[in-house]
Amino acid sequence: MYWSEKQECMSRQEIEQTQLACLNKTIERVYYNVPFYKERLDSVNLHPEKINSLSDLQEVPFTTKEDIRKHYPYGLFAAPMKKIVRVHASSGTTGKPTVVGYTKNDINTWANLVARIVMMAGGTEDDVAQVAFGYGLFTGAFGLHYGLEKIGTTVVPISSGNTEKQVMLMKDFGTTLLVSTPSYALYIAEVAQEMGLSKEDLNLRIGLFGAEGSTEEMRIELEERLGIIATENYGLSEIIGPGVSGECTFKTGMHIAEDHFIPEIIDPDTGKVLPWGEKGELVITTITKEGFPLLRYRTKDITSLTIDRCECGRTMARMAKVQGRTDDMLIIKGVNVFPSQIESVLIGMEHIGPHYQMIVKKKGYFDTLEVHVELIAGKMLEKFSELEKLEGEIYHKLRSILGLDAKVKLVEPKSIERSTGKAKRVIDLRK
Repeated sequence: MYWSEKQECMSRQEIEQTQLACLNKTIERVYYNVPFYKERLDSVNLHPEKINSLSDLQEVPFTTKEDIRKHYPYGLFAAPMKKIVRVHASSGTTGKPTVVGYTKNDINTWANLVARIVMMAGGTEDDVAQVAFGYGLFTGAFGLHYGLEKIGTTVVPISSGNTEKQVMLMKDFGTTLLVSTPSYALYIAEVAQEMGLSKEDLNLRIGLFGAEGSTEEMRIELEERLGIIATENYGLSEIIGPGVSGECTFKTGMHIAEDHFIPEIIDPDTGKVLPWGEKGELVITTITKEGFPLLRYRTKDITSLTIDRCECGRTMARMAKVQGRTDDMLIIKGVNVFPSQIESVLIGMEHIGPHYQMIVKKKGYFDTLEVHVELIAGKMLEKFSELEKLEGEIYHKLRSILGLDAKVKLVEPKSIERSTGKAKRVIDLRK
């Protein structure tokens, strides 16, 4: 069910009992149906009957995106193709995509999980939801679409792009709930303003944002510009798509569906499991999927987990906002730098917009970081002394946060490319 007090408010003991029972079935499923996992489990002498507690999961080797790519396209499926009713895939920037498959039960589970996070965020059957994710092999649009329909919400499947039309339909259709990346939502707000529309001209009340990380500063900006409650949800194609976790209206972390997934936080360097509350890389094991179950999948996302009861009454673990990815982290002069750190400094500062890019270059033996920041008004470019002062202010704030020198360059309004999907924040020119 997409809302069940019995499921979402279980005691920690009940959650762990549910997880262990489902984990045992999943281990048995992959051992006898996926040669890759049989070989992996045999290599550590961990046969299905030896999983007697959740702590035994730590003996299972990790699964990585590279493992999925090596078995492209269907090598890790745990169900025969005649049982697979849907295939999705994430874009492959370094070659072939990672392909995932769903049985009928998986599709139904997925829709229920998304319906759960929609209701957490305050969505109801009375809402009109505009889905501004791109439809296709990407899981975002279809995942939210079916979950919204599950609770009776009216869905406008406009897809991404054509932003002026997005705004027109948003006004004419009375859209109350927006589904998109947070960066695209900011762009929609920008275009709406250019079209002479204010937030009062729209009926928006909720934003369901995902597919890329964002900061609290961006949330404040979104809520102010669009007049909404901006909530964040998390998922990835390899695990199921959106629906892994989502925020309730208290916005104190994303509730993970622990009756379907077992989350762990590990030290990304050593692989050691860290205690609740510590920051590290998120690892997820699926425990109810039939078509494409994964054991201890390394997401590369940096976050932390808490099991404190939320004010909403839900008891399942909550994950903090993703603070970066282990593969997005830049190392500049020995300092770890995440785009989210830059964003937290820039958003909300006077005279500049929320759009920025990090340009990384190599000068001799050393790496250099240049941050391009977009001005709100082009007239600022004519006021050299004010520009110099603003650049200096940004420079000192970045130095305080990052602990290194970054050159700041203020650029003309709208000169940084907009994206209808994930924003491209980093341009690495070192290679």
